Amino acid sequence: MNKIVPLLFLAMLGTLNSNAQVNFSEHIAPIIYNNCTSCHRSGEIGPMPFTNYQEVANWAGMIQYVTEIRYMPPWKPDKNYSNFVGERGLTDDEIQLIADWVAAGAPQGNPDLEPPLPNFPTGSQLGTPDLVLEMAEEYFIEGNNQDDYRVFVLPTGLTEDKEIAAVEFRTGNSRAVHHALMGFETNGAAAALDAQTPEYGYVSFGSFGMPDDGTFVSYTPGLESIRYPKGMGKVLSAGSDFLIQLHYAPLPTDEIDRSSVNIFFKEANDPITRPVQKTRIWPFDLDGGWLSFVIPPDEVTAFHGTKTFTEDISLVSIYPHCHYLGKDWEVFAVTPSNDTINIIKIDEWDFNWQGAYVFDRMKKIPANSTIHFNATYDNTLNNPYNPSNPPQEVSWGETTTDEMFIVGLNWVPYQAGDEDIIIGEDTTTGIEEVISNAGMYLYSPYPNPSNGAVTLNYYLDKRQNISIELFDIKGTLVHTVVSRAVHQPGNHKVEFNVGHLPDGAYTIRLSGEEGILTKPLIVSE
Repeated sequence: MNKIVPLLFLAMLGTLNSNAQVNFSEHIAPIIYNNCTSCHRSGEIGPMPFTNYQEVANWAGMIQYVTEIRYMPPWKPDKNYSNFVGERGLTDDEIQLIADWVAAGAPQGNPDLEPPLPNFPTGSQLGTPDLVLEMAEEYFIEGNNQDDYRVFVLPTGLTEDKEIAAVEFRTGNSRAVHHALMGFETNGAAAALDAQTPEYGYVSFGSFGMPDDGTFVSYTPGLESIRYPKGMGKVLSAGSDFLIQLHYAPLPTDEIDRSSVNIFFKEANDPITRPVQKTRIWPFDLDGGWLSFVIPPDEVTAFHGTKTFTEDISLVSIYPHCHYLGKDWEVFAVTPSNDTINIIKIDEWDFNWQGAYVFDRMKKIPANSTIHFNATYDNTLNNPYNPSNPPQEVSWGETTTDEMFIVGLNWVPYQAGDEDIIIGEDTTTGIEEVISNAGMYLYSPYPNPSNGAVTLNYYLDKRQNISIELFDIKGTLVHTVVSRAVHQPGNHKVEFNVGHLPDGAYTIRLSGEEGILTKPLIVSE
């Protein structure tokens, strides 16, 4: 494996003069390339490319605006509330750097100091799949500036049940595909729906349009594909049909799509001993029951539901779902001892940027805890996405003018140590990859964000000199975690405190004899 130096906050790796002019090469390129270019490049969903100085400078004012209002990069959950795999978003310091750069006239700086573009993965982020399912034919997307929601049925051809380690959606036309939901069913109901229309696939808004037998993590641009942790996974049934519900974004030109799905089976030495289970929250779980799910016109309406698990569980992922009237979500658990466990908080729901969110570490919910599900819906003309003008009374349904209240939970029965399992940490490639050819590994710090004690784990496959240092966003060394010293091979853990540091974005740098590895750390109340 070639030595890989992560690009996240690469400008921090050298000591910079804090009074130096902010420029693209040293300060802005690492931010753009690590947060924007994955979508803003040829063939991807971003409407313009951000792959070099001139492309970014041409849109400097726009970039400043959309980052200041936090419209871009899109990430809806509150990162100060809970954390997930593949989080996007800029810190206050990064947003200020962009503003300072634009105010200075968007200077390029020394091109020799600009980091190279990341090596974005093609074909697969996870390796060679065991099964590839492709749409049977091309689908024509009319360029009428309207959303198109369609379910495609992909027969698996499986003659026996298969244990699944990962499912990876591969868009056939990244300009057109906005997001995808994935699942499977075994009774042929989806194929029957498809057969009712002459077109390939069938229309369904926000779901598969029929009950499924299981779901997988949804796809949104930039979302990392992950493998289930050791011993965990799902079973894809023999004879099942794989379902992909695609949202094709409004486009002014006709397009063609033929997307596919990569499926990875569990290895023989890693069988499923803890099947990932699914629980869905419906209006049945609301305080007033299903019939209470009615949203009057010209009102903002809040709903509250609960669910209690009678055993200790470890949450793997969560998928909140509603339509265009959705305003916000908050999900938390209250334990029998009256402690509160944050699960997810979305202050500004956006149907166009919904997703299934995988926790960075599994979240233990003790037995007999009550999980609270709160969602607010805005059925007024103040909601620019309201599909009805004037607003109409809305209840449950599949169409754009109907609404939903669904939360999907993926979980396993709790086992000691689940809180320390880092999901997806050793399975992704690209920007976040931190394995060097020396076999070093730097895990994500936790908790992150933090305003006090931080724990950091790292691995060395041979005896070597290392140091671990903490840099602020200007590249100034603010703390030496581990002084240069010889460390033996194996796993190591170090704890340090950041309570004395100002709020902001920092970079942890592990320097060894064969390479440099970095991880971001946010200091925040």
